[in-house]
Amino acid sequence: MMLPDRVRVVEVGPRDGFQNLPPIDTEIKYQIISGLIEAGIKEMEITSFVSPKAIPQMADAKELAVRVVNEFGDRPNLNLMALVPNLKGAQAALEAGITTATYVISASEQHSLKNVRKTTAESLADLKQLLREFPQLKVRLDIATAFGCPFLGSIPEADVLKLASVAAQAGVVEIILCDTIGTGNPVQVHSLAQKAMRIGIPMGLHLHDTRGLGLANTLAGLQAGVAMFETSVAALGGCPFAPGASGNTATEDLLNLLASLGLDTGVSMERYLQAVDQVIKDVLPTAGGHMAKVPRNPCC
Repeated sequence: MMLPDRVRVVEVGPRDGFQNLPPIDTEIKYQIISGLIEAGIKEMEITSFVSPKAIPQMADAKELAVRVVNEFGDRPNLNLMALVPNLKGAQAALEAGITTATYVISASEQHSLKNVRKTTAESLADLKQLLREFPQLKVRLDIATAFGCPFLGSIPEADVLKLASVAAQAGVVEIILCDTIGTGNPVQVHSLAQKAMRIGIPMGLHLHDTRGLGLANTLAGLQAGVAMFETSVAALGGCPFAPGASGNTATEDLLNLLASLGLDTGVSMERYLQAVDQVIKDVLPTAGGHMAKVPRNPCC
């Protein structure tokens, strides 16, 4: 089995997970983020600089980001990121000390119109403008509905690859293919990932576990050579604009898979599960991936 030498685990729970729940106290958010960092997470989306009218769960974005950056920003190899939907969000992120941002474009026209009320082409034009006006910001691109759309069904590989290629030429630093509603299967994931990697910039996967294929698709991605995965603490997350999109693949389950394959992530499972426990206790009692429910036996 051919696998990458090193795998990047990108934690998106504090953004993708928290935005789908009732507003969470800022102090609790900070404690969970701190726990994830202390467990060894090196890359994390900590918030989203969106309009509080649209997503009130992220109304504390600036306060939270400033606090986290001030406390942990000088740690070596720690990359604190945020989602930005537009130029205003990009400016706010920079002012809060965030220098790496995620921008989202849907490969599906219908989903794009539901999500941001713009066509895919219009969103791409906005991305290019953002890259021109904020050259100091490292911009990653999440391609939503890369493996299926709740309104259109399957999405042609050619559409996804064209969008990824244009974005790479425009200057994004990396691209993440997102299975927004969890309809992807291992053959599909392997095929698209393998072709996308030929574009020539770092390529990652964001896989939902809606139909129980999150880890199977992860393994397919690993075998295709993908070495970056976005996952969420305690399997939190979804998409408010994509009916049927339940939680992401749990980060704790990804960590267990990688460890079983002999791939070192630098993350302590014991300490990570403590952060999961806090999410279950203070945020959502029904949350948690498979590893959250495994008896904590130190021998195995």
